[in-house]
Amino acid sequence: MPVLTHLDESGEAPRMVDIAGKTITERHAHARACLRFPPDVAAALRDAAFMTQKGAVLTIAQIAGVMGVKATSTLIPLCHPLQLTGCMVDITIDGDDAIIDCHVRCTGRTGVEMEALTGASVAALTIYDMCKALTHDMVIREVRLVGKRGGKRDFGDTMPVIAVP
Repeated sequence: MPVLTHLDESGEAPRMVDIAGKTITERHAHARACLRFPPDVAAALRDAAFMTQKGAVLTIAQIAGVMGVKATSTLIPLCHPLQLTGCMVDITIDGDDAIIDCHVRCTGRTGVEMEALTGASVAALTIYDMCKALTHDMVIREVRLVGKRGGKRDFGDTMPVIAVP
């Protein structure tokens, strides 16, 4: 039977997982969030005349996503504070959707999945906040882990690797 690692042996008391015995490895996670716009708002975001405002919205959302990544351990009670080595938030408008991809990397004893998921979510929430002047008919959906690398097992797709200058 699977065990929830954030609970004690009795299954009742919360605990931060002890990672002291884990191997230090390169860890990378990729999370994605999608925000669906009504067709008229999506068309406005794709319109070249709206590009300056759209650019500001997406840039602010990227910065918010990075801030969300960095704040994960203060937002999710049992997450470890991590020494991150890289973070990239990429946002594209595809049809009626904003696609937010958040890649996070560190070298450590625990993964960065929660950081990537938090970054993608915060970026989506920021776009929602900035576009609610246009409509409240938006839906944040499909917040999910696309992939992770490092630790016990790899999962899914983590590409692109964050480039180190």
